[in-house]
Amino acid sequence: MKNDDKKMQNPVSMFVLFARFFAIIARRLEERLGEEGLQIMKEAVNEWGFERGKDIARRARANGRENDLMSYLENYDMERSDDFGYENKYTETQVCQEFQGCVFAETWMAEGQEKYGRIYCENIDPAIAKGYNEDLVCEHDKIMYDDQKCTFCFYMREKEEK
Repeated sequence: MKNDDKKMQNPVSMFVLFARFFAIIARRLEERLGEEGLQIMKEAVNEWGFERGKDIARRARANGRENDLMSYLENYDMERSDDFGYENKYTETQVCQEFQGCVFAETWMAEGQEKYGRIYCENIDPAIAKGYNEDLVCEHDKIMYDDQKCTFCFYMREKEEK
């Protein structure tokens, strides 16, 4: 039995399946509609992220928590598998995450679909944060494709005095 055949005996990670599905949809939209298709995909990612954020806020409330900075990750909606290597750092004013591995980005890069993966990666976390709390800001300073790691820092925007 070939090595590739042995790999195919095991189920494929849902994260890999999602990444492939996402890239196919984005590629087909681009083929049919050009840049407009990619813009539609970006808008869809933002809408989906915003809705996910609202769900995370509802989960926090159901768990007796406010939708504040410290409740965000503990009520997050997506499990972290071994396919993600990350570390969370908490301070009083921010939560930072550093990912040394990301199955989504790794799949898109390995399959030559980075262009489509960037649409997801550059938009999803800021949209989730905004849906969770309109004052939660997500700064995404490093990205796997360029930096071999991703960094996200979340903090609450100061409300402007009236």
